[in-house]
Amino acid sequence: MEVTDIGNKEEGKIWHRKPTSGRSVLVTVVRTAQQAKTVRFLHVAFDTTGDSFLAGDHHGNIYVFDISRNRFRLVQKTGQACTALAFTLRRTTEFLVALADYTIKCFDKDTKQLVSWMRGHEGAVSSISVHSSGRYAITTSSDTAQLWDLDTFQRKRKLNIKQSVGIQRVFFLPLSNTILSCFSDDSIFAWESDTLFCKYQLPVPDCGPRISYKAFAVARDGKSLAAGGRSNLLHLWCLESKQLVRVIQMPTQVRTVRQLEFLPDSFDGGANQTLGVLSQDGVMRFINIHTCKLLFHMGSHDDAITAVTVSPNGRHVVAIMDNGSINIYSVQSLTQELNKPPPSQVAVVSSGGADQDLSGLKVKVRSEVVQRPAKSSGRRTQVKILRPPAVSAAEDKENELPAGLNKKRLVALLKAFGEYPAKYRMFVWRSLLCLPENHAAYSSLTDKGLHSAYLTLHDKYPIKSHKLQRGLQRVLSALAHWAAIFGEVEYLPLVAFPFVKLFQNNPMLCFEVVATVIVNWCQHWFEYFPNPPLNILSMAENVLAHHDKELLQHLVDCGVTSQLYVWPLLETLFSEVLTRDEWLKLFDNIFSNHPSFLLVACVAYVVCCREPLLLCSQKQDFEYFFHHRNNLDVGAVIREAYRLMGSTPDDIHPKTLLSDFTPLTKGQYPVFNHYPEFIVEYQSREREKIRLQEMEYLRERQEVSALRADVVRRRAEEETYYAQQEMLQKAEEQRRNILAQEEEKLTQQRAKLAAMKRELKVKELQLLDATRRRFLKHQQDLRAAQIHRLDQEISRKMDLREQETAAAVQDLEVRQMELETQRKRLEQHLLKEQERVGREVEEEVEVRMRKAEREEESFTELLHSTQTNMQALEESLAEACQLGLESDWQREVADRLQQVDAEQQRKRERLAELHRQMLAQEERLADTMRDVAGSKWDEVMSTRAQLQEQRQPWTSADTDPLP
Repeated sequence: MEVTDIGNKEEGKIWHRKPTSGRSVLVTVVRTAQQAKTVRFLHVAFDTTGDSFLAGDHHGNIYVFDISRNRFRLVQKTGQACTALAFTLRRTTEFLVALADYTIKCFDKDTKQLVSWMRGHEGAVSSISVHSSGRYAITTSSDTAQLWDLDTFQRKRKLNIKQSVGIQRVFFLPLSNTILSCFSDDSIFAWESDTLFCKYQLPVPDCGPRISYKAFAVARDGKSLAAGGRSNLLHLWCLESKQLVRVIQMPTQVRTVRQLEFLPDSFDGGANQTLGVLSQDGVMRFINIHTCKLLFHMGSHDDAITAVTVSPNGRHVVAIMDNGSINIYSVQSLTQELNKPPPSQVAVVSSGGADQDLSGLKVKVRSEVVQRPAKSSGRRTQVKILRPPAVSAAEDKENELPAGLNKKRLVALLKAFGEYPAKYRMFVWRSLLCLPENHAAYSSLTDKGLHSAYLTLHDKYPIKSHKLQRGLQRVLSALAHWAAIFGEVEYLPLVAFPFVKLFQNNPMLCFEVVATVIVNWCQHWFEYFPNPPLNILSMAENVLAHHDKELLQHLVDCGVTSQLYVWPLLETLFSEVLTRDEWLKLFDNIFSNHPSFLLVACVAYVVCCREPLLLCSQKQDFEYFFHHRNNLDVGAVIREAYRLMGSTPDDIHPKTLLSDFTPLTKGQYPVFNHYPEFIVEYQSREREKIRLQEMEYLRERQEVSALRADVVRRRAEEETYYAQQEMLQKAEEQRRNILAQEEEKLTQQRAKLAAMKRELKVKELQLLDATRRRFLKHQQDLRAAQIHRLDQEISRKMDLREQETAAAVQDLEVRQMELETQRKRLEQHLLKEQERVGREVEEEVEVRMRKAEREEESFTELLHSTQTNMQALEESLAEACQLGLESDWQREVADRLQQVDAEQQRKRERLAELHRQMLAQEERLADTMRDVAGSKWDEVMSTRAQLQEQRQPWTSADTDPLP
């Protein structure tokens, strides 16, 4: 089996030599950090193809292992341990990681970028289930389950439960939209993932023991559900009929089911038949759920499995081992045992006597391997006769050990190397000690609970590790329940502790090892109970006297007995004077030899330490020497022990007193009664009596303490009451003083507040006055602007009127000149014909001219009066502006404007009347001219028409009303 240490590498090969086709374990992956510390892998998860998987370690590093390409790569460093992984998302490069801070993060394995960060759990996320489409995911913690949309990474729904009922697991069924939720009360519900409508509930089995479901597995077609828990029973449910179809009982070695996994098969159509069951002993057993036969297994007691993940294609199985490494298994190699032909049946016939009993030949059928029966034929099986070995059958049977080992070969290996390989030491010890592994008998001892003698073990033997403390307490209690004397032996924790530390992950093996050591290597230890075994100690002293009389005499002269230099080594089994490796090396030789080797090893230790012992003279020095480690080669001690074993005479040899090795019996542990029962019973009764007296004393002391506490409490209450009353009086006086001060402050504050109100009122009035003034100024500015605009309008109209007047004057002057010209022309024409008519016409014209001049003067006067009125109007406007009488000023201005308009209207009417009178005079003049000069009538009429045309524009312009 190849081991790959990835260390601090970020990428590399998974294996450097291509695995052979017959090996079940392709490679073991470990990661060691600084100072050769192993970093444990915690979780693994396959992708949808089954060729790659993620692995997260305790430091938060996430690796991708590609089995098909033989490559691994570091894809993320989260900085904290992960609690769950998922690698079957719709986007194949993304994966989900649940971290120890209760959050879920999504990363991209190619870009190593954070895609999303999902929060919402208040506890550690134990599992992540992804829908077959890869779009939705369910994260489960002990108190809630949450449904996430992996497209938006938003939470869609949240499953809330009662605090009394915890969630075991919530997951999607394969190839469907159904969600299964499993709770701690063994109830299982099915929900529709879209609407979260409860589809059905599986009935809770009301018969038989309660399993307390902890592990679940669903077949690939989603029709079968397997559930297991704190029992060796498995429940197989049919999800179509919602019924419990089968109860499978696992072997007696299985007491708790930790994990269940169906093994996919390409030819079963999704109806998986092979189920893997991981139990508390770290072994995963694969069974056929229809035939209930055990097919094969993975892991062992020494190489235990903690978690398993099966690839979707069913080709590989990845297991996280108890030591933190990862084993990659080939399913094809694991199942090759099923396809092997049956083994040939060969009988070995020995050349012994005819009366040899052949019934002693036994064939053991192991439940771990299922062999297919061979097809029988009509021929007889030919039996080949082999020559037996030269060794006798009895000796060969004695050397044969379980699991196919041979004790003779193991001893030869031990003598060659000095110790067994560390990797296989526990396996060799189990074979040498012939441990029966009586699970039922051990369970009956542990079911009795902790023994009363070891309830307070931590007070006398405090251990830093709580796990070791509990393990030692559990093993000692089992020993005390097995034999009553072990509840009285004070040094038993010293004997058992080294084995508890070695077998801390398997308490049953630890118990059987300690029991085997007590039965064989601790023979006759308890015959002089409660004193040390004097017969054993005297035997050791005899051996020492035979091999080193000088050292023994020195010990006797110093007053040191065997209880001081042998018994400390025996009662601690050398654990105080040797290191771990030295102790293991020594017990490799102890377990491989006769039980007397332990006693001889004690003598050998003393002999090897003769030089420093000869230098000691004080008893305290000897006590310190045999309770602490010394600079001594354990190999020399072992060699000296072998020398003493071979050179000690039979009359003083420990073999004469100690019997040969006797293993524990299969099924039930033997009765142990090699001790003075009456002393043990007496001590038990005395201890029970003392315990009852102590309980009574404790009860009375508790009552007295309660009474004393009650008296003290009452006295304290009284003192507290009086103190409180005094404090209350002081507080009341203080409060009254404070109240008076506060009232005074309140009065001052009220006065200040009234002053502030007055100031605010004054400021408010000032602001109002300023606002009013600003408003009046604004209104005055507006009125001034209006007056200015009116002034400009009046000025414009006056300018326009002046322009019109000037134009009218110019027109009058032009007309006057034209009339003068016409008059002169008429005078010239009429002067020749008739002077009289000419003079009358001239007189008449002069009369008209004078009237016109008078009219012009009147018009000038009219203009002068108009200007005078305008000046008066302006003065009135200015006067109204100064006085601020807006309404009166407007009315007066309107009246003045109406008066001006009426005056102008009268003047226009007067001008029109003058014009009509002038026309009438002209008509009369024309009539006179017709009468005077009839021959010149036409000429006079034309002249009249011209005059009329010349005066018409002026009249029309003069009569226009003022705007």
